[in-house]
Formats: sequence, C-alpha cells, structure tokens
Amino acid sequence: MPNPSIRPTPSAAVTPDAHLFLKRAQNSVRDFCGLGSEATYLWPRWLILRSVGLIFILIFSGLLHEGQALCGPGGLVPLDGFFAAQPQALAERFTAFFQAPSLFWLSSSATAITLVTLTGLIAALALVANLWPRAALLTCWVCLLSFVTTWRVYSGTQLDQFMLEAALICLPFAPAGYRPGLGASSPPRPIALFMLRWLVFRVMFEAGLMKLIAGDERWLDFTAMDALYETAPFPTFLGFLDHQMPHAYHVAEWMLTFVAELVGPVLAVIAGRRGRGFALIAWIILQVGIQLTCNFGWLNAGAIGLGLVLLDDQMLATAARRCRLDKLAALFRSAACLPRPSALWSRYALRGALGAHFALTLLIFIQTLRGALNNTPVELPACLQALTASRSANAYTLYAHFLPYRFAVEFEGSNDGGETWRPYAYRYQPQRPDQISPFIAPWYPRFEATLQVQANTAEPSPFFATVAAHLLARSPAGLSLFATDPFHEKSATMIRIRGYRLSFVDLATHRATGHYWRKNVEGDYLPLMYQDEHHAIAIASTETDIIRAHALHGNRNAQNKLGALYAYGEGVAQDHAEATRWFRRAADQDHPLAQYFLGLSYAEGKGVKQDFAAAADLYRRSAVQGYAPAQINLGVMYARGETLPVDETEALAWFLLAAQSGQPDAVKFSAALERRLGPVRSTVARRRSETLAAEIANRTTRP
Repeated sequence: MPNPSIRPTPSAAVTPDAHLFLKRAQNSVRDFCGLGSEATYLWPRWLILRSVGLIFILIFSGLLHEGQALCGPGGLVPLDGFFAAQPQALAERFTAFFQAPSLFWLSSSATAITLVTLTGLIAALALVANLWPRAALLTCWVCLLSFVTTWRVYSGTQLDQFMLEAALICLPFAPAGYRPGLGASSPPRPIALFMLRWLVFRVMFEAGLMKLIAGDERWLDFTAMDALYETAPFPTFLGFLDHQMPHAYHVAEWMLTFVAELVGPVLAVIAGRRGRGFALIAWIILQVGIQLTCNFGWLNAGAIGLGLVLLDDQMLATAARRCRLDKLAALFRSAACLPRPSALWSRYALRGALGAHFALTLLIFIQTLRGALNNTPVELPACLQALTASRSANAYTLYAHFLPYRFAVEFEGSNDGGETWRPYAYRYQPQRPDQISPFIAPWYPRFEATLQVQANTAEPSPFFATVAAHLLARSPAGLSLFATDPFHEKSATMIRIRGYRLSFVDLATHRATGHYWRKNVEGDYLPLMYQDEHHAIAIASTETDIIRAHALHGNRNAQNKLGALYAYGEGVAQDHAEATRWFRRAADQDHPLAQYFLGLSYAEGKGVKQDFAAAADLYRRSAVQGYAPAQINLGVMYARGETLPVDETEALAWFLLAAQSGQPDAVKFSAALERRLGPVRSTVARRRSETLAAEIANRTTRP
C-alpha cells in the first residue's frame, strides 16, 4: 500500500497556478498569432495603412526634391552608370535583373526617374485616401525598390529596407477592393496579422538583442546614452539638452531602451492584451524621444505606425471608454468583424507565400545572431541570396554600434588661389559652432545623410570627390543640394575636403557664447581638387601638386614657391625657364621675393636672356617693398655701375637700409664704403637711407 506520509515534491507536480499561467501564456501566443481569439483589427489596420501611406509620401516627395540631383543623368551618381556596368548578353542581363530588380532597366533617363517618382507619390496618396490599398502598396513597393536596387551609394541605411518589407507584408494585410472603407468585407487573415506582428517583433527584439550580444561596449557599461545624442545623424536642441543631463538620467534612458526593445516584445507575445499595450506604450515613448532628439528620418514614425498592429478594435474601444469618449468607443466596437472563409487555393497560396517569407526572415535572424556571436560576417546560402535582392527580408541591428566621436566632412572652395576659403553650407547638418540641426524628422535629407554614412566608412569615400567635382564644374545638381552657393560672383577653382571633430559644449559655454559645438580640424579628408590649365578637374596628390594648384589660380606666394622649386630642382626636374615663368607671374603681383628671384634670373641669364637693366628694375621693385637682399643687390649695381650710373652715395644708402635688417653682407659693404666716401658723403647717404626707409614704411602701411 502507498505510504500516505509521502507527498510528491513541488517539482514533481504542476501547481494549479503554474498550469493556469502556462494556459494563459499559450492563449496569449495564439492571440499574438491571430488565432483563437474574438479580437478584430479593422481600425488598427486602417490606422497602420494610413501611416504607411504618409511615410511613402515623404519618401517620394524627397525623391521628387533630390532625385534628379542624386541619380539623374546630370546627377552625382547617375543611374545609367549602374546599367552601363552590367553585362550586355541577354541571358546575363536577365540574371542581373533578378539580382537588382528595377523599372529603370527599361530606361534610366530623367523622364523615367520623374515618372517612377510621381507614380510612387500618386500611389502613396491613394493609400492614404484608402483607394485600391493593395494596388497602391504594390506600386509603392515596386517604385521604391527600383531606386534602392540601382542607386548604389544611397542605399547605405536600413530605412529603405524597413519600408520595403513593411509595404510587402502590408499587401495581404490590406483590404481588397477599390474603396474598401474599413474593409469589413475582407478583414485581415490571421497569418497576415502574424507576419506584420513578426516584423514589428523583429524590429524591436533584434535591435535590442544585438546591442547586448554584439554591440558597442558602451551598451554594456551603461554609457551608451551619454554618447548617443552627440553622434546622432542630425541632433536637435532637445538632443543637446539631453546630452547635458546627469549620468543617472542616461542610465534610466538605457533601461527604457531595453524595456521597449527586449521586455516589451516578449510581453507582447506571452502576456496578451496587457502585454501588447505595455509594449506599444514603451515603444512609442522610446521612438518619440529618439525622433525629437536625433532626427532618424522616418524610421521612428514608421516604427510607431507599424507598432499599432499590437492593438485590436476591442483594445481601442476600451481605451476610448476609459477616456470617456463613449461615441468613439461605440465606433470602435461597431467595426468588429471576423474573417470570412475564402477560396481554398487563396488560403494556401497566402500561407505558402507568407510562410516562405517567415522562413527566410527567421533564417536571416538566426544567421545574424550566429554572426554576432562568432564575430563573423553574415552570409546566407547561395541558393537564398537571390531571394534577398528585393531588400524585403532584412536583419534589423539598429544603432548597435556608436561612432567613436562625431566626425564631419566639409567642402570648402576658393576662387583666389587659396587666399580665402568659403564653406558650402549644408541645409541640416551642423557646421558652425553656433548651429544645431532643426526638427526635420520624419523628413529624411538623403544627400546629407549619405554624406554622414560615407564619412565614417573604413576608407575615405570617393563619393566626396564626386561631389567636389560637381561643385567645381558648377553643376546645377551639385549646387542644388547645398543651402547656398558661396561663389555666385566668381566660380570656385579649388575645393578642399576637410574633416572636423565636433563635440558638444557644456551649458555654461552655450549660455556665454551661443555655441553648441567645439569644432576641431582633423585634417584633409581627401586631396585638394582643382581646375587645371585646360579647365579639367585634377587632384593635388603631392605637396608640389598643391603648390601648383594654388599657383595656377593666382596665389602669388605659391607662384614664387613653385618658381623656387623649379629653380633649385626640389621635387621637380630643374627647369630655369619654367622657374622664371612662375617668378614673373608672382612678380607681376608685386611679390618682393619673386621680383628678387626674377632679377637674379635676368642678372645671371638663367631661363632668360641676360639683361642687367631688367634685373635692376626688378631689384628696385623688390627693394622698395623692404626686401633686404634686393636692397643689397641694387646697392651693388649702383656701386659697380652695372647698367645704372655709378653712384656710391646711393649704393651706401641702400646698404645702410639693408643693414638695419641685420644682413651681414650689408653691414660689411656699408662699413667699407663709408671709409671710402668719408664723413660728408656718408652723412648724405644716411639721410638718403632715412628717406628711403620712410617711403618704405609709408608704402607698407598704406591700405
């Protein structure tokens, strides 16, 4: 007989409370998947599709504004350059099309770009107006995909991928028909609801998970939010203020991030409506905060819009009733409608397509996680890589890593040989110490965002050279992307591309100076670019090239320096004729050293025919500007009577003037000549020297 004193241990039996918890969790998971619940989703779906449509309006409006300048025939990176690099054989081009599906295979002209953009914009407007929602979503997806797969450098962020996947998943989620209203006749199928929730779950959970297992170490030492706002794409005034908050406040922000990205999505799956409500509230708070401080384009607004899929009509009705909005609550309740049976082939086709997409996204999720754990690049099997060409099945590792500091690249032009430099002003990026980005999100300035991405690649990006070339050529496309043209009166002939480190100042400094940033030069990001003698664009890759570029465009100091390099064969082959050419160009601009060196060339017959008269004239022009070696040589010519009449008094006057500069030869020559001339003539020479000194002083101080 069993011993009644023996009782099963707690671990040997499932308590009623645990059984109830597991049962509720199981029901919650089924509810998250859209199964086994009386919940309906007509109003959440209506709100989600309107938000997706508004984001696509922003996307195509931006392309209408910047598209031609970015990828048009005269743009920075023309689409036709992509297609020119593709194979010409029909079979190979067919394969290439599936690797980069795009309408622009038909034509990449300016007209085609405008047509695709306008088509996408009209479709987005139709989606907002609830006209043909499925056709509108498909059109938006095709039009955006046509750009993303072919415009290369502009597809460096996950914003486009996020909206492409959202549009594709929303297709079966949307109601059928021309003007479906709430779509009561075609409520969302459970699998369509689940796939949209799966997308939102991945955007939340994957981003949080990557931060912890493979992200920046600052996520692990609680300092991530101390660095976020300074390195954000377009930090706002609120971002500046947030940066000033104490570390404890930033730790609280850190906690909110992981509550929204890890705790929230898990609760949304296992905790039913309360869990989904909690997840959505935390998600909205996080996304609104990021948008107000960091300007991440439409990412945050889109994440909020898609996050509404965590709601159902009954949750909306309950929220309205608690806010004492009884009419609104009744409106939400009246919308309740369960899915109706559909044709068998339709159900299986939908399940097959969405099941394949789920499997692909799950595989990408696992591969991304495995790559993060092993610190290796993510690679899909070759047989599946073609399926990702649509950019509609993605990994979301948003902001897992931070930049070490804010690094910005600036274009500066000169039209006077480098004497003065003027920056090309960005519209939204902070450039001046007293400048902060405006509140622009969910608008996405693609050109400036691309510059930020490219500026922080491992190697200097050639994209900056492309932009500089357009600025030198005064390309309307290049100039239109900047706030102003600083050279409207005379074109820039030189562009330097410089890197800067920017860091926020403290509040006390801001109050005292009005500055937001400390801006320090990091050096040249790329070599100087300039127009050569034939007005072609050239790159100054060596120090001699830089001197030549400055000299070519009228910088008299550079012209003199280049002449000296040729005269002495330093860095170039010795060439006295070339030296005198550059000395003459600088001498014509009254450069005293160039006048002196050109005088030497005439006196010695190097590079030109010997001509003492020309030498004397050049020495005099240099001497009256206070250049002591020219004063000595002029004195020697007076003393020897070389072309000039012998005039030892005048010679002594110039020697005495040069001696005031501490020239040893001048001191020696003047002492010897004074002994020869005696006190009377020496006194005359001294008075003459004083007169010359006064004239030179007056000349140098004259404006």
